[in-house]
Amino acid sequence: MEEREEKMEEMEGMASIALLPSGSLSGHFIQLPHSICYGLHGSELPCERECSRGEDYRLIKLTITDFNTKKEQVTIVECKGHDAARFNSIDHAHGWEKDVTGMVGQNNGKKRIMVFFECQTLKADKAAEDHIRQFMPKLMGLDAVVNIGRMTISGLDFGKDDEETE
Repeated sequence: MEEREEKMEEMEGMASIALLPSGSLSGHFIQLPHSICYGLHGSELPCERECSRGEDYRLIKLTITDFNTKKEQVTIVECKGHDAARFNSIDHAHGWEKDVTGMVGQNNGKKRIMVFFECQTLKADKAAEDHIRQFMPKLMGLDAVVNIGRMTISGLDFGKDDEETE
């Protein structure tokens, strides 16, 4: 624990993530025990060369939205697994375009956003459509699978962005 001199605020909760056939994702993270809801939107990043480490590995540009302030923060995560996904923050991204490798490596003096998610419940077919109908109606008919599981996010700071841009 001595490695972490500066303790990052860590949020824990549950996430519900729809994985779309296009490779993008949409969902929600609910921080517990406060029940604060954040939006999750992601798109798969194309690789310049064959570096995918297999069909079940890809990088996702993940946007986290604070619904209260309408502010967003972006990070890059690796996604492993095909339907039952796991997301982890990464330290480097060899083989991807320079803007991607730059986003992974830089933090501009800000805390680095760390994301960890592992699917505990996978919903497909009718179960996924029922879940999407209830919680994500805009995604109806897109043939998504839904991943539900525990998520941890650290390094988010929506308040500092205001001070820096004003």
